[in-house]
Amino acid sequence: MKRLITRGLMFGNLIEVSSPALVERYNRALKHLTGKTTKLDDFHIDLSGYSPEIGDELQDDLYLNPNGANRQFILLTTAQKDAPLLNIKFSTSRGILTQFIEKNEAQLFALTARDAVAGELQNSVYAVDTPAKLFDIRQVTVEADTIGGHVADAGKLAKLIERFRQEPDGWRDDLLVAEMITLAKKTGDVTRVPISLPAMTFAQANFWTSHFGGVYIFQGVRYPAAISVLDWRSLGEVPVAQVMDLTHRNQIADWLERNNLVEPIVQARGTDAAAILRQKMDFILIDAADRLGIEVGDARRTELRKVAYKLGSALPQEFLGLAALLRWVEAGGPWPKITSEHPAYFYTLRGKGPERDLVNMLLSELSPMDVRQMFIVHKELFYAQYAAWSDRKKTYVADFLAREYQVDREGARTALFGPEPSMDEAQRPQMAEGPKPARGPWGGTGPWGSIGGRR
Repeated sequence: MKRLITRGLMFGNLIEVSSPALVERYNRALKHLTGKTTKLDDFHIDLSGYSPEIGDELQDDLYLNPNGANRQFILLTTAQKDAPLLNIKFSTSRGILTQFIEKNEAQLFALTARDAVAGELQNSVYAVDTPAKLFDIRQVTVEADTIGGHVADAGKLAKLIERFRQEPDGWRDDLLVAEMITLAKKTGDVTRVPISLPAMTFAQANFWTSHFGGVYIFQGVRYPAAISVLDWRSLGEVPVAQVMDLTHRNQIADWLERNNLVEPIVQARGTDAAAILRQKMDFILIDAADRLGIEVGDARRTELRKVAYKLGSALPQEFLGLAALLRWVEAGGPWPKITSEHPAYFYTLRGKGPERDLVNMLLSELSPMDVRQMFIVHKELFYAQYAAWSDRKKTYVADFLAREYQVDREGARTALFGPEPSMDEAQRPQMAEGPKPARGPWGGTGPWGSIGGRR
C-alpha cells in the first residue's frame, strides 16, 4: 500500500494531531466514549476522529465503532469535514457526518475552540448479528456535545433564564441566581451567543454495508431488493421480495431498469463517451496483459494497442464489446447487441438519480476491471482488490490515479458520473405494481439488442 500512501491515494487528507492541547482533548473524548486513552504524542484522524495509529496501538480498528453498527465520532476541528472516512461499515456514514458538520459549522467551530465534541450515529439496531437486522435500520440520528457538556449546560441555562424572567420574585431566589452564575461561567452569555447543537435525523432506506460479505439494500425504491456479494442464500429470511447476488446479472439488469436507476454512458448528457470507453478498454487490457504476463512498457495507448494485437483472439469479451460500442460512437458503425448476459454490459452504464452514488458502487462490483470507477466510488473494494494485484499492475494503477484523478478529483467525477443530484430529485417510495416483462433500459430484450441504428 506504500505506493498509494505516498501518492496521497490512501490516508490522504487526514488531520494531524500533534499539539499537547489537542492530544489531551482527544484523550478526554476517547476516555469518555470508550474508557481507553492513547499514549501517542502525535497521530492522524479521519472525518470521524478515528486514527489508524491509535487503532494499531489498541489493536482495534473499530475502537470508535463497536459492533460496526453505531459509529461514534470525535471532532477536534471542523476541518475534519474534508478528511476521508476510514473503515466504512455503511455507505451513508460519510454523507451523514459531512452534512452534520456543514449544517452546524458555526456552532462546532465555537465549541471545538474550547473542547472536543463527541457524538454518535445512532440507529435502532445495537448489533447487526443477522442480515435481517439490516432492514430495521431506517434512519440515523446524530447527537453530539462537548466532553464538558457545554451544549447541555447551555440548554439548562436558557431554561433557568426563562424561569428567572417569568417568576416575579426570581431575583430573590439565591439558589436560582447562583446556579445561573455557575453555568454562565462555563457556557458564556447564551442570550447573546446561543449555544445549540440539535440532534439531526437522516433517512437510510438505501445503503451498502460491509457486513455479511457486503450487501446492497434498497428499500426506498419502487421495487425494493437486496443484492448480496456472497451467495444470496447466505442472507436467509429477509423482508424484501427480491433477493439477488452478483451472479444474477439478468435479474439485476432488469431490476435497475424497472427502478430507473441507470443510464447508458453513450446517451448521458454532456459526456465524452468515447474518452470514457477508451479508458475502460485500457484498464481491461492492463488486466489481461498482467494475467498473461505480457509487458506493457510505459502503458501508453500506443503500447496498449500492441498488447491488443498480441492478444488477438484472446482479447476479453469486455474489451470487444466496448470496442464495438466505440465504433458506433465514433464512426457510425453497426449498433452493437450487448445484452445483460454480455460481460461488457455493466461497463456501459452509470447510475442516475438521487441514488446515483450507491448504484455506481454496485456497478463497480459488476465491472471490476474499471479500476478508476472502483477507486472513486468504492474504496473499500478497491483496496481489497489492490492487495492481490502484481507489483506491475499496482504501479500502473497508482501512477494513473495520481496523474489523471488526483489533480482534478471533482472534475473527474463530474466527467464520469455527471453533476451531483440536486435535492429536489429525491423520489418518494412508491408501491410495487406487480411484475412486468423483462426489458433493457433501451427497450427489447437487452439494452442494445433492439436498436437498429444510431440515434
